[in-house]
Amino acid sequence: MPVSQDTLKVLRTETDYSGLGLEWMQAGTERGITAKPGRKGLTLEEISIGSYGDIPESSRNYTVRPRGAAWRPNAPRTGPHWDRKGEVWSASIQMLYEEAVARQWSSATDIPWEKLTPVSDDMERAMCQLCTFLTQVEFIAGDLPGRWIKNISADHFEVGLFLGTQIMDEARHEDVFRKRALANGMGLLQAGMGATSLLQIQDFGEMAALLHLVAEGFVQSLFRMGELIAQNDAEKKMFRLAAQDESRHVAFGVTHVKYTLESEPERKEELHHYLDRNEGLLGTTQAGLTSGGASAESLAVLLGGGKDKTDLGYQKLLAIRKRQINEYMHRLEVVGLGDRRERMNPDMKAFLDPPRN
Repeated sequence: MPVSQDTLKVLRTETDYSGLGLEWMQAGTERGITAKPGRKGLTLEEISIGSYGDIPESSRNYTVRPRGAAWRPNAPRTGPHWDRKGEVWSASIQMLYEEAVARQWSSATDIPWEKLTPVSDDMERAMCQLCTFLTQVEFIAGDLPGRWIKNISADHFEVGLFLGTQIMDEARHEDVFRKRALANGMGLLQAGMGATSLLQIQDFGEMAALLHLVAEGFVQSLFRMGELIAQNDAEKKMFRLAAQDESRHVAFGVTHVKYTLESEPERKEELHHYLDRNEGLLGTTQAGLTSGGASAESLAVLLGGGKDKTDLGYQKLLAIRKRQINEYMHRLEVVGLGDRRERMNPDMKAFLDPPRN
């Protein structure tokens, strides 16, 4: 509603401005900072300059004060935060956030749904069963990171920004697989048990190890095999775009756990313990490879080319399993947990290639 001329006149002539402090104009923060766009625009890396780019190893900021802003003496605390950079940080966090923002896509308009061609009844049922499973899995993968954002210090805000993009990614995966199940006449089928153990996680490091290194990594490998599973261009693009997103999530997990172990090497056995407890379960439920389960059977039908060709399908499924586990082992070596080879879950260890010299 516009301000009347009479009101403006009163404000100009009768308002007493003498009591204004204007202390904020002399906040004492760094001036003269000129952030200039780089090759990819004005990214987080370009604004991480001067004192505004000083990321503390330990933060005493328990308020919402942005990094580099002046303290406000009466600012309320917002609850417990992780105060150590090593608990949440990733050396690639700024780049991963910018990539996530730049590569968002729409399940409504970026998937060529018009190319979703009819297939045989058993192949359609198998795809819808797989999509039912993936809808459930991606709900958990999106729900979990959101639980930790409020505990991240404003001094390490980039991590919170990235986790926000991950939640959006997983929401999009959840809806794209649901749309596929409903787009060709079959609908959702049988829900699985999923990796509900993830929802009991109590620590950020535990989440990164179990969600990003294990669960997201296994799903990423599965999505990369979408060309083998897909029956048309719509499904191929669906898996391709989802794999692109999952690659970022896995990259965050790898770079975060690596940073944690480099800055806090005493936590190595703690991370091993998380994997000891959950590795085998997550490696099967997240990959859709639970022995005899609906997800494994649906994958076997899709990979084989029909329910009468499941023997061939299971052979291909075992090849995918082998690739998933060896890619997982490579991630462990990168982060500094190469000795995991000796204590890996036996059902997974059986698929490992010999160590590289």
